[in-house]
Amino acid sequence: MEGNHFNLSVAIFAGGCFWCMEEAFERLPGVVDAIAGYTGGWIENPTYELVSTGETGHREAVKVIYDPSEVSYERLLEVLWRNIDPTDPYGQFADRGEQYRTAIFYLNEGQRELAEESKRRLELSGIFDEPIATEILPAKEFYPAEKYHQGYYLAFPGYYKRYKFYSGRLGFIKSVWEKNAHFRLFPEREHYWFGWVKPSNSELRKFLTPLQYGVTQLGLTEPAFQNEYWEDHEEGIYVDVVSGEPLFSSLDKFDSGTGWPSFTKPLEEWAVVEAEHYEGFLCGKEVRSRFADSHLGHVFEEPTPTGRRYCINSASLRFIKREELERYGYVAYEELFK
Repeated sequence: MEGNHFNLSVAIFAGGCFWCMEEAFERLPGVVDAIAGYTGGWIENPTYELVSTGETGHREAVKVIYDPSEVSYERLLEVLWRNIDPTDPYGQFADRGEQYRTAIFYLNEGQRELAEESKRRLELSGIFDEPIATEILPAKEFYPAEKYHQGYYLAFPGYYKRYKFYSGRLGFIKSVWEKNAHFRLFPEREHYWFGWVKPSNSELRKFLTPLQYGVTQLGLTEPAFQNEYWEDHEEGIYVDVVSGEPLFSSLDKFDSGTGWPSFTKPLEEWAVVEAEHYEGFLCGKEVRSRFADSHLGHVFEEPTPTGRRYCINSASLRFIKREELERYGYVAYEELFK
């Protein structure tokens, strides 16, 4: 472990080959260490050779040590789901057998509840046609694997990359998640976004249009009356086009006559950050999304039900229709429209 960390938490996941899971978690901000090892069985101090027989009850797993003030357990759960085939009950990709079966090993009741909820939300999304086979089990003794298994992706990068590719894991992850990139597991929870990593400028330019990039990253303003959502009246929510953070609801949207989407309040109190000072009498205060730090628009003091008008660029937003809330993981917001 590096640095001075206090009040660290532990999570244990089995996702097939522990080399791949170790990499997935250690690249996440807020994770202090991910230890490859064995758990779930009845043999004490197992070796790789013993576990590989598939007769010890143990599974290859990772013990994730993390700082909950920097990354949430919910975020760890999403990393797990996005790096496995959760519908496979017999192993993972080229690795077959009991020792490669996936599982979430909970250490307390809070972890169990979140794990169960994450599994339910993934099932509701319809991303997978087959049932979710990943088990949710009480944690047992965790045994660290041999030294040569620790940090394998760093020690043997060439061999590791070939293994991840030819095992089928890398292709599966790309095929499933590139077309479901907008899915979010617990978007309504503020601490869920801890550990979210904003893409680099080069990556942003790949999936944002020039206008979206100019508005969100450079603070430009799109033309009035010539933008996507200024007169949109469908039911749903508006999220940050970069991160998917929930920002506004159609229930709080109104026609201000300005030619830009206008809202009386944010969907979540924590979602929108205001500049400390007004930019000018006619400009109001700049507002940005909290975690992606996208430029959204401005807020004005006006005679609305809340005394405020949030004037937002359409290019900063992505609209999730009411009927698509489950599909993209925003299931908690369905209650708004009942």
